[in-house]
Amino acid sequence: MSQTHLYPLITRPRFAHPIWGGTFLADWLALPPPRPERLGEIWLVYDTNPIIDGPLAGRTLAQVTNTFGAALVGERTIARYGADFPLLAKFIDAADRLSIQVHPDDAYAHTYEAASGFHGKTEAWHILHATPGADVVYGLARRSNRAELAAAIAAGELEPLLHRLPVAPGDTIFVPAGTLHAINAGIVLFEIQQKSDLTYRVYDYGRIDVTTGQPRALHIDKALDVTDYAPAPRGVVPPLSLAEGRDLLVACASFALERLTIAAPVEYPVDPATFEILTVIEGSATLRWNSSARALQCGESVVIPACLDGYTLLPTDEARILRAYVPDLDVLRYEFAQRGVDAGRVAQTVVEC
Repeated sequence: MSQTHLYPLITRPRFAHPIWGGTFLADWLALPPPRPERLGEIWLVYDTNPIIDGPLAGRTLAQVTNTFGAALVGERTIARYGADFPLLAKFIDAADRLSIQVHPDDAYAHTYEAASGFHGKTEAWHILHATPGADVVYGLARRSNRAELAAAIAAGELEPLLHRLPVAPGDTIFVPAGTLHAINAGIVLFEIQQKSDLTYRVYDYGRIDVTTGQPRALHIDKALDVTDYAPAPRGVVPPLSLAEGRDLLVACASFALERLTIAAPVEYPVDPATFEILTVIEGSATLRWNSSARALQCGESVVIPACLDGYTLLPTDEARILRAYVPDLDVLRYEFAQRGVDAGRVAQTVVEC
């Protein structure tokens, strides 16, 4: 197939029903009945999700990436990951608190979990809804070590060692691999992460797996291998304005996340070195490219191929859209430096893992 066959791709979401899931997402997205009792995650964009329309319908994102390579994901992505779609975009509804867990980095994942096909897992959360007083577990409250953490886990006394971070709608939290963390009850968020489902649980409040009748599995030795024992390095990431209605929420080597707020048609060029993932989180919009158009409803994601010259977003009233891509951090830093933004301030948002 030639590059001309590529177009904005929408995939069939994957639904997950963990023990801590709630009903917010089903209501918010007006899913048809029967609605699930617990809908904890919607994997909007993932490499095994199938394309739902157009000439590539029925093929998975992984298959399309393998066929088109850099025309889809961009040379920057190919240079780092090969012909792989490296990001996963999802919604999470935590009606109950998630387990306290940690994820490995690329080096550990590629060495000890190579058979999984996963990368490490650095992620970022953009809070969509939070009940008053909601918080997350975010790293350690003070410096610790493997022996102390292992003893605390064994004694059921882990929680006093953990840092709790209050969150509110609109906040963005960067969670690098190695950070002990948990999303607590009353939070709905958008997550952008590396393509990985490697999760090492260290504490799960004694909950029982409903399918086995046994306590949910823990992965303590692996968790101790990968945990960062330094205190939590940061809290809520402050956004930086890139242009009117366009804010950079966070950027790291694996991904950047922007928030677009649009009340009138806006044209966007496409960086040929990377794909983009657009996710509507408020309102709706029409996506136009070349001579084609597609309506995007709240909760929908679309993958913009790197070979697309550009596109236009036409909002219905006002829309908010999250935009994820693989960035060139040096270019971002240079852009802010040219605008006179202090390097220390830039480092709060354009972060090192």
